[in-house]
Amino acid sequence: MALDTKILVRKVEREDQERWLELFKAYILFYESELTAEQYELTWQRIHSDFNVNGLVAEVDGQIVGIAHYIFRPSTWAVNDFCYLEDLFVDPAIRGKGVGRALIKALEDIAMSKGSQRLYWTTAPDNATARKLYDSVGTTNRVQYRIALNPK
Repeated sequence: MALDTKILVRKVEREDQERWLELFKAYILFYESELTAEQYELTWQRIHSDFNVNGLVAEVDGQIVGIAHYIFRPSTWAVNDFCYLEDLFVDPAIRGKGVGRALIKALEDIAMSKGSQRLYWTTAPDNATARKLYDSVGTTNRVQYRIALNPK
């Protein structure tokens, strides 16, 4: 992809399912994790329902090359909801060409249009490629702690 190639970011549509699934599975594998087929399907259904999970895709030359999932959540610190970018993945063959930046910018515009005062996300400390982009578009002043809960 040439640097002057247009990147189109849009809402994920039902006809995008096959490519969305390829990219989402690649994202999960990148983090050395596993999801069940049922969880992939549940996420897809949530994106296309009134459930508070939203999806974007990035296209270059008519081909989907990136995905992003986000939610809005209430805050005790602000009147309007904060926007959390849960997943962002760009096809490795096209990384470094502005696709991730375009997805974040589109989400920033969506969050601002909803009156959100914060767009935030996390990544793994050793994800150097993503952190290079993230360091260029945002700041960090928090450390995330996690307790993995395994409901039976």
